Amino acid sequence: MSTIKEVAELAGVSVGTVSHVITGAVPVTEPLRKKVQDAIHKLDYHPNHIARSLKTSKTRTLGVIVPDLTISFYPQVIRGAEMAARQQGYTLISVNSDDRADRQRELLSLLRSQRVEGILLAAAAPGSAGPQTIEAGVPVVYLDRIPDREEVDTVSAEDLKAAEMAVQHLLDAGYRRIAIVTGPQILRNERRRLQGYREALRKAGVGYDEALVWEGNFRPEDVAALCGPRLRDAATRPRAILSTNGPTGLGVLRAFHDCGLSTPGDVALVTFDELTLDDLFTPAITTVVQPAYDIGFRAAQILIDRIQNRGEGTAEPVTLRLPATLRVRESSRAI
Repeated sequence: MSTIKEVAELAGVSVGTVSHVITGAVPVTEPLRKKVQDAIHKLDYHPNHIARSLKTSKTRTLGVIVPDLTISFYPQVIRGAEMAARQQGYTLISVNSDDRADRQRELLSLLRSQRVEGILLAAAAPGSAGPQTIEAGVPVVYLDRIPDREEVDTVSAEDLKAAEMAVQHLLDAGYRRIAIVTGPQILRNERRRLQGYREALRKAGVGYDEALVWEGNFRPEDVAALCGPRLRDAATRPRAILSTNGPTGLGVLRAFHDCGLSTPGDVALVTFDELTLDDLFTPAITTVVQPAYDIGFRAAQILIDRIQNRGEGTAEPVTLRLPATLRVRESSRAI
């Protein structure tokens, strides 16, 4: 097994220079970096990160916990976080909580045992297991799903404005009886999306009807069961629906199928988040697209800044809201 000293000798540099290239802790010129990387490749050298972390108490490793890796939004978040981490010489461990608070607690404990230096957390609903992580001295940045906690760093979309934009689009397309299907209102971002819905109706002079607010969860089968009875009666059926996240959007589509309804013919639909990565739905679904990659990237940047500036006083919590965009497709065709 090759050693760092052998790499330095082959590259014609000091051991310290090899260490700087591996860790990224100190800038190295491109010619020297290439010499070191070539030597590492030729000798098939693998740094002992565990030994180094025991010596320095630094692993240069971050963790990210998301509720469901099969939701197309989260892989893009992870890609953004991974790129930001890589640029600063950190690696990223991604794990899936299955949207369960108990599993989330287990994963937080696991990541701490792996000596991660910081955690990105999209909270399982309802609630969050974040406080004990912060008390344990591991910085946490919440992303996307924002719990009701003050004094924490958060990165998400501009939820209120995004929902208002979606409802305004439906109003402009001629729809007036518009329902909203939400995730758990215990989450701040879900409440903000409901607030945006109400604001758009208010500005348009359309009355707010509590009966058109359907609070669901992040399980499509439960959302379908919630929506079904409300969709079967043509006399009270809404003419359009805004779903505030991808899983509820899938649940609404399942309810349409179960009730023998079509979109936009029977009920128009706008949903947050692309429902698939390959545009296979027919008709194509109008979508509020959150900047998933940028959310992950900026959250990781904030987390690394917290890690690198720990002990330099308590900075104010960062609240970062990024704009979403609306992709208009056939499911919200004007009437």
